[in-house]
Amino acid sequence: MKFTIFQESRVGRRRTNQDRVAYCYSREALLMILADGMGGHLHGEVAAQIAVQFVTQSFQREAKPSLPDVVLFLSRALSSAHHAILDYAFDKNLPDAPRTTVVACIVQDSQAYWAHAGDSRLYLLRRGGVAAQTRDHSRVQMMMDQGLLDAEGAAKHPSRNRIYSCLGGSHSPQIEFSKRTPLHRGDVIAMCSDGVWGPIQTEVLTRGLAGPNLMQAVPRVMDVAEEKAGSSCDNLSLIAMHWDEDFADDAAETVSTQTMALGSFTTQMEGFARTRPQGTAGADELSDDEIERAIQEINSAIQKFSK
Repeated sequence: MKFTIFQESRVGRRRTNQDRVAYCYSREALLMILADGMGGHLHGEVAAQIAVQFVTQSFQREAKPSLPDVVLFLSRALSSAHHAILDYAFDKNLPDAPRTTVVACIVQDSQAYWAHAGDSRLYLLRRGGVAAQTRDHSRVQMMMDQGLLDAEGAAKHPSRNRIYSCLGGSHSPQIEFSKRTPLHRGDVIAMCSDGVWGPIQTEVLTRGLAGPNLMQAVPRVMDVAEEKAGSSCDNLSLIAMHWDEDFADDAAETVSTQTMALGSFTTQMEGFARTRPQGTAGADELSDDEIERAIQEINSAIQKFSK
């Protein structure tokens, strides 16, 4: 495989960042995953962390160096992550289980497969346009599908943040799976939380991520989203991958997995240490001990469902 990839997550104008984003690749498969946690003090962060960490660790166990059945992997991993979140809530005696959206994508054999629950989005960008896009599991999307709301009204609707499918919570997630999608040279797969796609139009994101230089393009798109959102800016996260499989000459930042050992992986994952703004403190801020304890509890919840 040959590709370029870059990810970034920002706290925006919130006190903490409940988004989590990661990618991991073996010699023959690539995983990208993004989660947007929902819930009160710490719990949204924990749900997102469990989802991303669980799926990533499952990928590292099973991609040896490729997955025998990608759709089955996504189904099992996301379902088990959901139950790991519920188990965490049970152990903590929480009245309601924390929740998180999730969107995950596997690239293998020059083909992409993705699955999602909630309103974190995946876009497949091809030749300056959107070749495919996930459909939000939200109330306003249902109203748009029924012709009761247009895009402009949806952006201002008071229920625009209400979703009907997620990991965690009191209901089983309705996970939606894509069809197998062959990738062409120059395709870009972009995954983002609503903090990115909410304030900007799809055309802005498409134009901003055109070209292979994602190390500059991703921060630029996030700058625009952050500026547009202003004082109400939510957490915002974006991961983008430019497919370079057929390039004759590799750019300096291009990843080539050809020489990787069969059992090796490369992983980039955001965690608690990088989700809080510097120089801010308050009564609801977590201490280092609380963060360390949360990490231990997350690992414990994940291990119960890891086989």
